[in-house]
Amino acid sequence: MDTKVIHEISPLMGKDVLYIADRRKKEFTYPIHNHEVYELNFVEHAAGVRRIVGDSNEVIGDFDLVLITSPDLEHVWEQNDCKSEDIREVTIQFDIDFTHTGIFTRNPFDSMKKMMIEAQKGLAFPMEAVMRVYPMLDTLSSIKDGFYAFMQFMTILYELSKFEARPLASSSFAKVQITSDSRRVQKVRAYIDEHYRDEIRLPQVADIAGMSASAFSRFFKLHTGRNLSDYIIDLRLGYASRQLVDSTKSVAEIGYSCGFNNLSNFNRIFKKRKGCSPTEFRDNYHKTRIII
Repeated sequence: MDTKVIHEISPLMGKDVLYIADRRKKEFTYPIHNHEVYELNFVEHAAGVRRIVGDSNEVIGDFDLVLITSPDLEHVWEQNDCKSEDIREVTIQFDIDFTHTGIFTRNPFDSMKKMMIEAQKGLAFPMEAVMRVYPMLDTLSSIKDGFYAFMQFMTILYELSKFEARPLASSSFAKVQITSDSRRVQKVRAYIDEHYRDEIRLPQVADIAGMSASAFSRFFKLHTGRNLSDYIIDLRLGYASRQLVDSTKSVAEIGYSCGFNNLSNFNRIFKKRKGCSPTEFRDNYHKTRIII
Protein backbone atom coordinates (compact mmCIF):
# COMPACT_ATOMS: atom_id res chain seq x y z
CA MET A 1 0.00 0.00 0.00
CA ASP A 2 1.21 3.52 -0.80
CA THR A 3 0.94 6.44 1.55
CA LYS A 4 -0.81 9.20 -0.36
CA VAL A 5 -2.01 12.72 0.19
CA ILE A 6 -5.78 13.10 -0.02
CA HIS A 7 -6.74 15.03 -3.16
CA GLU A 8 -9.74 16.99 -2.00
CA ILE A 9 -12.59 17.67 -4.42
CA SER A 10 -13.75 21.24 -3.90
CA PRO A 11 -17.51 21.94 -3.53
CA LEU A 12 -17.06 24.62 -6.23
CA MET A 13 -19.02 23.61 -9.31
CA GLY A 14 -19.36 24.91 -12.85
CA LYS A 15 -19.77 28.67 -12.74
CA ASP A 16 -19.19 29.02 -8.97
CA VAL A 17 -16.47 31.43 -7.88
CA LEU A 18 -16.36 31.24 -4.07
CA TYR A 19 -16.92 28.55 -1.46
CA ILE A 20 -16.93 29.95 2.09
CA ALA A 21 -16.93 27.73 5.18
CA ASP A 22 -17.11 29.63 8.48
CA ARG A 23 -17.12 27.18 11.37
CA ARG A 24 -16.49 26.83 15.11
CA LYS A 25 -14.92 23.65 16.38
CA LYS A 26 -12.92 22.08 19.19
CA GLU A 27 -10.33 20.23 17.13
CA PHE A 28 -8.73 19.75 13.73
CA THR A 29 -9.25 16.26 12.31
CA TYR A 30 -9.02 16.63 8.51
CA PRO A 31 -5.96 14.83 7.05
CA ILE A 32 -3.22 16.30 4.89
CA HIS A 33 -4.54 17.19 1.45
CA ASN A 34 -4.29 19.31 -1.66
CA HIS A 35 -6.86 20.58 -4.18
CA GLU A 36 -7.14 22.16 -7.62
CA VAL A 37 -8.68 25.45 -6.46
CA TYR A 38 -7.02 28.29 -4.57
CA GLU A 39 -7.56 28.63 -0.83
CA LEU A 40 -7.35 31.37 1.79
CA ASN A 41 -7.54 29.86 5.27
CA PHE A 42 -8.01 31.89 8.46
CA VAL A 43 -7.78 30.39 11.94
CA GLU A 44 -8.28 32.12 15.28
CA HIS A 45 -8.22 31.02 18.94
CA ALA A 46 -6.06 28.02 17.97
CA ALA A 47 -2.68 28.69 19.56
CA GLY A 48 -0.66 25.47 19.67
CA VAL A 49 -2.04 24.02 16.42
CA ARG A 50 0.63 22.69 14.05
CA ARG A 51 0.41 23.97 10.49
CA ILE A 52 2.14 21.95 7.75
CA VAL A 53 2.42 23.45 4.28
CA GLY A 54 4.79 21.50 2.05
CA ASP A 55 8.05 21.24 3.98
CA SER A 56 7.10 24.06 6.34
CA ASN A 57 6.15 22.84 9.81
CA GLU A 58 5.16 25.52 12.35
CA VAL A 59 3.11 25.89 15.53
CA ILE A 60 0.72 28.84 15.14
CA GLY A 61 -0.42 31.52 17.57
CA ASP A 62 -3.89 32.96 18.16
CA PHE A 63 -4.29 34.13 14.55
CA ASP A 64 -3.16 32.44 11.35
CA LEU A 65 -3.88 33.46 7.76
CA VAL A 66 -2.47 31.46 4.84
CA LEU A 67 -2.97 31.63 1.06
CA ILE A 68 -2.25 28.55 -1.11
CA THR A 69 -2.51 28.61 -4.92
CA SER A 70 -0.82 25.37 -6.00
CA PRO A 71 -2.88 22.24 -6.76
CA ASP A 72 0.06 20.05 -5.69
CA LEU A 73 1.00 21.70 -2.39
CA GLU A 74 -0.13 19.47 0.47
CA HIS A 75 -1.22 21.16 3.70
CA VAL A 76 -2.90 20.44 7.00
CA TRP A 77 -3.70 22.08 10.34
CA GLU A 78 -3.15 19.53 13.15
CA GLN A 79 -4.48 19.74 16.72
CA ASN A 80 -1.03 19.26 18.29
CA ASP A 81 -0.97 21.08 21.69
CA CYS A 82 -4.00 23.32 21.13
CA LYS A 83 -6.33 23.35 24.18
CA SER A 84 -8.86 25.86 22.85
CA GLU A 85 -12.53 24.92 23.11
CA ASP A 86 -13.62 27.61 20.64
CA ILE A 87 -11.56 27.45 17.45
CA ARG A 88 -12.85 29.44 14.52
CA GLU A 89 -11.81 28.56 10.98
CA VAL A 90 -12.84 30.48 7.87
CA THR A 91 -11.89 28.62 4.68
CA ILE A 92 -12.42 30.36 1.36
CA GLN A 93 -11.85 28.32 -1.78
CA PHE A 94 -11.97 30.24 -5.04
CA ASP A 95 -11.62 29.62 -8.73
CA ILE A 96 -10.42 32.83 -10.39
CA ASP A 97 -8.11 32.85 -13.40
CA PHE A 98 -5.28 35.32 -12.77
CA THR A 99 -2.96 33.76 -15.32
CA HIS A 100 -4.29 34.34 -18.83
CA THR A 101 -6.06 37.04 -20.80
CA GLY A 102 -8.83 38.91 -19.04
CA ILE A 103 -9.39 41.71 -16.60
CA PHE A 104 -7.07 40.29 -13.94
CA THR A 105 -4.06 40.81 -16.23
CA ARG A 106 -4.64 44.59 -16.14
CA ASN A 107 -2.64 47.07 -14.07
CA PRO A 108 -4.97 47.49 -11.04
CA PHE A 109 -4.60 43.77 -10.28
CA ASP A 110 -0.80 43.63 -10.65
CA SER A 111 0.00 43.24 -6.95
CA MET A 112 -2.67 40.56 -6.56
CA LYS A 113 -1.34 38.60 -9.53
CA LYS A 114 2.19 38.66 -8.07
CA MET A 115 0.82 37.48 -4.72
CA MET A 116 -1.04 34.59 -6.38
CA ILE A 117 2.17 33.44 -8.08
CA GLU A 118 4.15 33.66 -4.83
CA ALA A 119 1.39 31.75 -2.99
CA GLN A 120 2.22 28.61 -4.97
CA LYS A 121 4.63 28.01 -2.06
CA GLY A 122 2.00 29.03 0.50
CA LEU A 123 2.04 32.50 2.07
CA ALA A 124 1.63 33.32 5.77
CA PHE A 125 0.51 36.90 6.40
CA PRO A 126 1.83 39.13 9.21
CA MET A 127 -0.43 40.19 12.07
CA GLU A 128 -0.79 43.69 10.64
CA ALA A 129 -2.29 42.21 7.46
CA VAL A 130 -4.60 39.92 9.45
CA MET A 131 -5.94 42.87 11.44
CA ARG A 132 -6.43 44.91 8.25
CA VAL A 133 -8.74 42.30 6.67
CA TYR A 134 -10.26 40.82 9.85
CA PRO A 135 -13.53 42.85 9.73
CA MET A 136 -14.08 41.70 6.13
CA LEU A 137 -13.22 38.05 6.86
CA ASP A 138 -15.47 38.17 9.92
CA THR A 139 -18.57 39.17 7.93
CA LEU A 140 -17.90 37.48 4.57
CA SER A 141 -20.01 34.37 5.21
CA SER A 142 -23.04 36.48 6.20
CA ILE A 143 -23.25 38.35 2.87
CA LYS A 144 -26.15 36.81 0.95
CA ASP A 145 -25.66 38.63 -2.35
CA GLY A 146 -23.04 36.75 -4.38
CA PHE A 147 -21.80 39.86 -6.17
CA TYR A 148 -21.17 41.77 -2.94
CA ALA A 149 -19.52 38.72 -1.35
CA PHE A 150 -17.21 38.45 -4.36
CA MET A 151 -16.35 42.17 -4.24
CA GLN A 152 -15.59 41.97 -0.52
CA PHE A 153 -13.37 38.94 -1.10
CA MET A 154 -11.51 40.73 -3.92
CA THR A 155 -10.95 43.64 -1.53
CA ILE A 156 -9.51 41.20 1.02
CA LEU A 157 -7.08 39.85 -1.59
CA TYR A 158 -6.11 43.34 -2.70
CA GLU A 159 -5.45 44.52 0.85
CA LEU A 160 -3.36 41.41 1.54
CA SER A 161 -1.32 42.00 -1.63
CA LYS A 162 -0.04 45.27 -0.14
CA PHE A 163 1.79 43.40 2.64
CA GLU A 164 5.05 41.47 2.66
CA ALA A 165 3.88 37.89 3.25
CA ARG A 166 6.22 35.06 4.24
CA PRO A 167 6.63 32.10 1.86
CA LEU A 168 6.19 28.76 3.64
CA ALA A 169 7.30 25.82 1.47
CA SER A 170 10.67 25.89 -0.25
CA SER A 171 10.58 26.33 -4.03
CA SER A 172 12.30 23.01 -4.63
CA PHE A 173 9.78 21.14 -2.45
CA ALA A 174 6.78 22.89 -3.97
CA LYS A 175 8.17 22.38 -7.49
CA VAL A 176 7.79 26.07 -8.21
CA GLN A 177 9.87 27.66 -10.94
CA ILE A 178 11.37 30.86 -9.59
CA THR A 179 11.47 33.77 -12.00
CA SER A 180 13.56 36.90 -11.73
CA ASP A 181 13.74 40.22 -13.51
CA SER A 182 17.50 39.76 -13.78
CA ARG A 183 18.83 37.54 -16.56
CA ARG A 184 22.03 37.07 -14.57
CA VAL A 185 20.08 35.73 -11.61
CA GLN A 186 18.05 33.44 -13.90
CA LYS A 187 21.26 32.10 -15.43
CA VAL A 188 22.85 31.47 -12.03
CA ARG A 189 19.70 29.84 -10.62
CA ALA A 190 19.46 27.54 -13.63
CA TYR A 191 23.09 26.49 -13.10
CA ILE A 192 22.59 25.87 -9.36
CA ASP A 193 19.38 23.92 -9.98
CA GLU A 194 21.25 21.65 -12.37
CA HIS A 195 24.36 21.23 -10.20
CA TYR A 196 23.02 21.50 -6.63
CA ARG A 197 24.29 17.97 -5.87
CA ASP A 198 27.86 19.06 -6.63
CA GLU A 199 30.21 21.35 -4.75
CA ILE A 200 29.48 24.87 -5.94
CA ARG A 201 31.99 27.60 -5.21
CA LEU A 202 31.41 31.34 -5.26
CA PRO A 203 34.09 32.19 -7.89
CA GLN A 204 32.66 29.78 -10.48
CA VAL A 205 29.11 31.11 -10.03
CA ALA A 206 30.34 34.71 -10.10
CA ASP A 207 32.13 33.86 -13.34
CA ILE A 208 28.85 32.62 -14.87
CA ALA A 209 27.31 36.00 -14.00
CA GLY A 210 30.36 37.81 -15.43
CA MET A 211 31.12 39.54 -12.11
CA SER A 212 33.80 39.56 -9.45
CA ALA A 213 33.11 37.35 -6.41
CA SER A 214 32.54 40.28 -4.04
CA ALA A 215 30.28 42.17 -6.46
CA PHE A 216 28.30 39.01 -7.20
CA SER A 217 27.77 38.29 -3.48
CA ARG A 218 26.15 41.69 -2.98
CA PHE A 219 24.19 41.39 -6.23
CA PHE A 220 22.85 37.89 -5.44
CA LYS A 221 21.73 38.81 -1.92
CA LEU A 222 20.01 41.93 -3.22
CA HIS A 223 17.99 39.87 -5.74
CA THR A 224 17.26 36.76 -3.66
CA GLY A 225 17.40 37.98 -0.05
CA ARG A 226 19.95 35.26 0.79
CA ASN A 227 23.65 34.71 0.38
CA LEU A 228 24.79 32.04 -2.05
CA SER A 229 25.55 29.32 0.51
CA ASP A 230 22.18 29.73 2.27
CA TYR A 231 20.39 29.64 -1.07
CA ILE A 232 22.12 26.37 -2.06
CA ILE A 233 21.44 24.78 1.34
CA ASP A 234 17.74 25.74 1.20
CA LEU A 235 17.46 24.31 -2.30
CA ARG A 236 19.11 21.03 -1.24
CA LEU A 237 16.90 20.77 1.84
CA GLY A 238 13.77 21.30 -0.26
CA TYR A 239 14.70 18.48 -2.61
CA ALA A 240 15.69 16.29 0.35
CA SER A 241 12.39 16.99 2.13
CA ARG A 242 10.44 16.07 -1.00
CA GLN A 243 12.31 12.73 -1.21
CA LEU A 244 11.73 12.05 2.50
CA VAL A 245 8.01 12.40 1.84
CA ASP A 246 7.72 10.73 -1.56
CA SER A 247 10.34 7.95 -1.50
CA THR A 248 11.43 5.03 0.66
CA LYS A 249 15.14 5.79 0.25
CA SER A 250 17.23 5.83 3.42
CA VAL A 251 18.07 9.17 5.04
CA ALA A 252 21.72 8.67 4.12
CA GLU A 253 20.89 8.00 0.46
CA ILE A 254 18.76 11.11 0.29
CA GLY A 255 21.40 13.25 1.97
CA TYR A 256 24.12 12.17 -0.46
CA SER A 257 21.83 12.50 -3.49
CA CYS A 258 21.04 16.10 -2.54
CA GLY A 259 24.64 17.25 -2.18
CA PHE A 260 25.39 16.71 1.52
CA ASN A 261 28.82 15.12 1.87
CA ASN A 262 28.06 13.00 4.95
CA LEU A 263 25.13 11.86 7.06
CA SER A 264 26.03 13.77 10.23
CA ASN A 265 26.37 17.00 8.27
CA PHE A 266 22.97 16.42 6.63
CA ASN A 267 21.33 15.66 10.00
CA ARG A 268 22.90 18.70 11.67
CA ILE A 269 21.92 21.20 8.95
CA PHE A 270 18.43 19.72 8.53
CA LYS A 271 17.72 19.94 12.27
CA LYS A 272 19.05 23.50 12.46
CA ARG A 273 16.85 24.69 9.56
CA LYS A 274 13.74 22.53 10.06
CA GLY A 275 13.70 22.09 13.84
CA CYS A 276 13.74 18.28 13.63
CA SER A 277 15.90 15.50 12.21
CA PRO A 278 15.22 14.08 8.71
CA THR A 279 13.85 10.90 10.30
CA GLU A 280 11.51 12.88 12.58
CA PHE A 281 10.39 14.98 9.61
CA ARG A 282 9.52 11.84 7.64
CA ASP A 283 7.71 10.24 10.61
CA ASN A 284 5.75 13.39 11.46
CA TYR A 285 4.76 13.92 7.86
CA HIS A 286 3.52 10.37 7.41
CA LYS A 287 1.54 10.52 10.64
CA THR A 288 -0.65 13.14 8.97
CA ARG A 289 -1.37 11.00 5.94
CA ILE A 290 -4.06 8.45 5.25
CA ILE A 291 -3.18 5.00 3.91
CA ILE A 292 -5.13 4.28 0.74
